[in-house]
Amino acid sequence: MAPTLERFVSPGKGNGLRAAGGIRRGQLLHSAEPLASCVSNRLSGRVCHRCFTRPETLSRCSQCKTARYCNTTCQKQAWSGHKRECKCLRSLLPRVPTDSVRLAARIIFTLLSRSEGRSEELYTFEEHESHLNSMSEQKKQGLSQLASMLELYLQEEIPDLAQEMTSALPSSCQTPLDLIAKVTCNCFTISDAELQEIGVGLYPSLSLLNHDCRPNCVMVFEGTKLQLRAVRDINPKEELTISYIETLSLTEDRQRQLDDQYHFTCHCQRCNSQDEYGFMLSGEEATWRLLKEALPKLEEQKAESDWQALLHRCSTLLSTTGCDVPDENLFKLRMTDMALDASIHLGHWEEALSYGQKTLPIYRRYYPDPHPVHGVQLMRVGKLHHYLGHAEAALDTFKQAHEIIKLTHGCDHPLTTDLIMKMEECRAETDRKSSSCH
Repeated sequence: MAPTLERFVSPGKGNGLRAAGGIRRGQLLHSAEPLASCVSNRLSGRVCHRCFTRPETLSRCSQCKTARYCNTTCQKQAWSGHKRECKCLRSLLPRVPTDSVRLAARIIFTLLSRSEGRSEELYTFEEHESHLNSMSEQKKQGLSQLASMLELYLQEEIPDLAQEMTSALPSSCQTPLDLIAKVTCNCFTISDAELQEIGVGLYPSLSLLNHDCRPNCVMVFEGTKLQLRAVRDINPKEELTISYIETLSLTEDRQRQLDDQYHFTCHCQRCNSQDEYGFMLSGEEATWRLLKEALPKLEEQKAESDWQALLHRCSTLLSTTGCDVPDENLFKLRMTDMALDASIHLGHWEEALSYGQKTLPIYRRYYPDPHPVHGVQLMRVGKLHHYLGHAEAALDTFKQAHEIIKLTHGCDHPLTTDLIMKMEECRAETDRKSSSCH
């Protein structure tokens, strides 16, 4: 752990991390590989289970038929961690356990095989809270079902899981239920360069970071390596915070999600202010309620990759709202974003660019710079400009993206490198165009 961070007790929150000294905006504070990680079931066939990249083709594990790798090197490197899991996966075929069960099993294999005394972590998995005492009976019941699935899944490798955990693991994680509860409260979503979810992982020390709806740090990933960066200047002894959830939502929705998933009530400055409501809920209420009510069905279509139906429904709803609902309305923005995704998947580039450009001023308002979500959105719009031959507009948009991405991802991140290459391509194209005009 870098000396820039130190563990402390945060008033009203419990354990936390704070700055040991002054920190500059854009500074890398910590990078970490996970104690354990796994690719999401939803993307199991499209992401390498070792390096978490998305190559054109993947080779499937011939035994479990579930794990996939981009080449034999990745497959060989993954085998020491996959061999026990492979036997468990084969025993359940054609069923595949949930992401949290697979992650919990990988954590157990890691904890049972590691040597004593190894831990340079500021915070160990054994210290993590399970929050079982503050959960509703309904939630406990759901976790109990996952714990039963974990025992069934591990039957081939660890026939008496409860006995093995009691004898080999610390007292805080000696039952499958304790373990599953800790995993669901403390794991992180692993995302790709464009911030799309690809997996889950457990990073023990970074679970010390407390939540704020306007945090002073962000986390980005390079494969499974998590990088923590400051997004504003931080004073010595100031607490370091991240956002546990997508922040573009109404206060009551954020609060509900934080309480349900992480078992606390957020009292941050943003939650105690009502400033955003006027913008997020602007326009005719009767009209934006139609958009709000349509969103769950549209989310389903997106999850099922039913792009044609999704685009048709979004474009119909957006055209009927007209001037009744301005672009900054939260539900209109979400629908515009879905229309953008669908247009890109269908190759409707002009339409995609039109939707993307509408989102940019709103992203600038709702994601104060430097924010990775705003940077990635600018990059997507820049790529559409570039693809359509608008080299000057693409270069301008890429420059705006670079001002953000170099701070949130750092100069060495593959996304930043890719962005610089795109800018060079655009410069070369505009130079060629201007020289041919003379």
